[in-house]
Amino acid sequence: MAKVAFIGLGVMGFPMAGHLKTKGGHDVVVFNRTPAKAKEWVAKYGGAAAPTPREAAAGCDIVFCCVGNDDDLRSVLLGPDGAFAGMRKDAILVDHTTASAEVARAMDEAARKANLHFIDAPVSGGQAGAENGALTVMCGGEGGAYDRAEPVIAAYARACRLMGPSGAGQLTKMVNQLCIAGVVQGLAEALHFAQKAGLDGEAAVAVISKGAAQSWQMENRYKTMLAGKYDFGFAVDWMRKDLGICLEEARRNGAHLPLAALVDQFYSQVQGMGGGRWDTSSLIALLNR
Repeated sequence: MAKVAFIGLGVMGFPMAGHLKTKGGHDVVVFNRTPAKAKEWVAKYGGAAAPTPREAAAGCDIVFCCVGNDDDLRSVLLGPDGAFAGMRKDAILVDHTTASAEVARAMDEAARKANLHFIDAPVSGGQAGAENGALTVMCGGEGGAYDRAEPVIAAYARACRLMGPSGAGQLTKMVNQLCIAGVVQGLAEALHFAQKAGLDGEAAVAVISKGAAQSWQMENRYKTMLAGKYDFGFAVDWMRKDLGICLEEARRNGAHLPLAALVDQFYSQVQGMGGGRWDTSSLIALLNR
C-alpha cells in the first residue's frame, strides 16, 4: 500500500482515484478546486480531502493529477500552494492530463530542480474506461520512476507503457487522437452515405464490421450515430482542445496534418450547432443537417 494523492476529480479523475482506494488499497488524499466534489468523493470512498494541492501532496509517495489543460496543470503544481511545494524528496508526480508535450517537459524540469520525478501519462478509454478501471496509459519520463509508479497505476489501467523521455506520453496521446479523428470522420461519411443510398445502416455495418473496415468506433458508436444520439463518450469541446495541441505540435515538428485540420474545422461547425458537449461521433450530425 502506498500513500498517494489525487488532484482533479472530474469525470475521469473521480473514478480513477476511487480505484486507487478500492482496488489498489492505497491511502488516498484528494484535492479538487470545487471542494464539494472532494467531499462527495470522500463520502463515497473514504480517504481524506485537503484544501490545497500542497497539503494533499504532503508526505505522499506518488501524486496523481488529472486536470483540464496546460494552464490548469501549472496552477496545481507550481507556486507556494502547488503540489511540488508539498511533495517529499524523490516522490513522483504522475500527470494524467491531456496537455502539450511542451508543458510536460517544463514540469519535468521543475520537478528535477525540486529533487522530484515527473511522468506525463495521458490516458485513452474515456469515462467508461475510467469507471471500469480499463484505461490505456501512455507515459513519458525516467525509467526508474516509471517502474515505481506502474504497479500503482495498474489499479485503473488495462495497459500501461513507457514510451520514452519526458513528453513522449503526450506525443503518443496526440497520435491516438489523430487516429480517432480520421476514423470517426470516415465512419460518419460512410453511415451518411448508407442512409442516402437507401440501405439499412445496421445491416450494412453488420456485414462490413466483419472485414477490414472494422474499428472500435464502428463497434461502439454506429447504432447511436444512426439514431442521432450523441450523449456518449468524449465531448467535441475536449476533442477540439486535443486537436489544437496536435496541430500546434505539428507546426513545431514539421508534420503535415491536413485531415486533422479539416476535421477540427468540422468539429468547430458542430460546436456552432450547439454540439460542444456532444460526443465526437456527432460529426454525422453535420452531414445530416
